[in-house]
Amino acid sequence: MTTLITGARGQIARSVLARLHSAGLPVRAASARPAELTVPAGVEVTELALDRPEGLEAALRGVRQVLLYPEPAGVHDLVKAAEAMGVEHIVLLSSASVLGPDAEHDPLARHSLLVERALADAAPTCTLLRPDAFASNALSWAYTLGRGPIQLAYPDAQLAPIHPEDIADIAVEALTGTSLTGRALTLTGPESLTFRAQLAVLADVLGREIPVERISRAEAERQMGAHMPAPMVTSLLNFWAAADGTPAVVHDTTDSLLGRPARTFRQWAVENAAAFTRS
Repeated sequence: MTTLITGARGQIARSVLARLHSAGLPVRAASARPAELTVPAGVEVTELALDRPEGLEAALRGVRQVLLYPEPAGVHDLVKAAEAMGVEHIVLLSSASVLGPDAEHDPLARHSLLVERALADAAPTCTLLRPDAFASNALSWAYTLGRGPIQLAYPDAQLAPIHPEDIADIAVEALTGTSLTGRALTLTGPESLTFRAQLAVLADVLGREIPVERISRAEAERQMGAHMPAPMVTSLLNFWAAADGTPAVVHDTTDSLLGRPARTFRQWAVENAAAFTRS
């Protein structure tokens, strides 16, 4: 039976869809804007906005399992429809932020937390994937690279950035195997790196110097507030402040879960060097 991929325009969802399709498994791509999807030939596309339940029955028809993007609007309707349509398994792309001390009020965590709670009593088995910092978050530096130092309030905050393709590999295992069924997994990359160390890796890969400048929290709030809501700025800065000078815990990776080496931040940087050379 078919696997439904919600939020199919997202990076992880696209990678999972491609893997399942390449393996000859039936897959259906769902998006609120299906006309914007680019999918392999033969992949079925359906319109589904999780906050509009009228599309649920058609999207879930013949579906055995779902890769679910964490959208709390309409999630209770989705759970009811999934139960009624005989869905057996849901794999949620959640976030490690739900494990934070104030996740209920944290704008980075609340979306995923509400969806996890909605799934807690669902009839289908549920696997929760909780990735921590993505290696691809480094793309935020691409625009400013070459326009002066990279300015950070907490350059020595330590994270264990995970390669998005590792998340996709683990999601595919959760959808095609049984070893991860019903588990809640915190996912990280294989090593703790400060922002400063990540930039040093990028500098080495690109063959150029990348100076780093520590700025005040107030200045960081001003800069970040120009392109994101203030509560999210506060949440990010609080997270980085707590991680400042403290090695990140390495949790589950493809090494521990799948028995193959986890992709490193350097590997991600090599694969994505072109994004930084355009700046």
